[in-house]
Amino acid sequence: MPEVFFNGPSGRLEGRYQPSKEPNAPVAILLHPHPEFGGNMNNQIIYNLFYMFVERGFSVLRFNSRGVGRSQGAFDHGLGELSDAAAALDWLQTLNKESPGVWIAGFSFGAWIGMQLLMRRPEVEGFISVAPPENLYDFSFLAPCPSSGLIIHGEQDRVAPPDSVQKLVDKLQAQKGITIEQQIVEGANHFFQDKIEDLTERCAEYLDRRRADIAAGGGR
Repeated sequence: MPEVFFNGPSGRLEGRYQPSKEPNAPVAILLHPHPEFGGNMNNQIIYNLFYMFVERGFSVLRFNSRGVGRSQGAFDHGLGELSDAAAALDWLQTLNKESPGVWIAGFSFGAWIGMQLLMRRPEVEGFISVAPPENLYDFSFLAPCPSSGLIIHGEQDRVAPPDSVQKLVDKLQAQKGITIEQQIVEGANHFFQDKIEDLTERCAEYLDRRRADIAAGGGR
């Protein structure tokens, strides 16, 4: 898997990029959890989801946001990290000009960043939001949410408690024209300890099902 560096708003960003063998493959970008709590592109959940997309023929990028690993800059409480994510997706799309669709997947803080990126990019056909911390960050920008997606979280999550995630799901499910699927992983904490395989399998099943629907002419 090639190590890559590309230009972000505050300097060079470090990533790992796996191109598809097909020039018209869809693309996916993975967004890691909070940098100040050890979040980086090698987080096990992000790593597993990265290869989930690779195995399905996507061109996939995961990267370290500013100040993480060998990425330049300093933590910016979300604003700069969103700009980094937009720059990363620009870079990915520049390399994949024939790509028919974009997917965004993020975990925790990365889910918040990913759903903001979603609002900026009408070409996104789907998203996977793992343990979005509705209790810690403002998700009111999803008005309306432009794409269907999966929100998946742990039954025993104390960082992003199930009742707070439920508020986000309820709000989004009330919107017309999109479908928000919710899955709760039984016995899982915020980090899906001993449950990452279950999480990955559920995300893979959802992705396969959604892509089959899209290929059959279904909407977003």
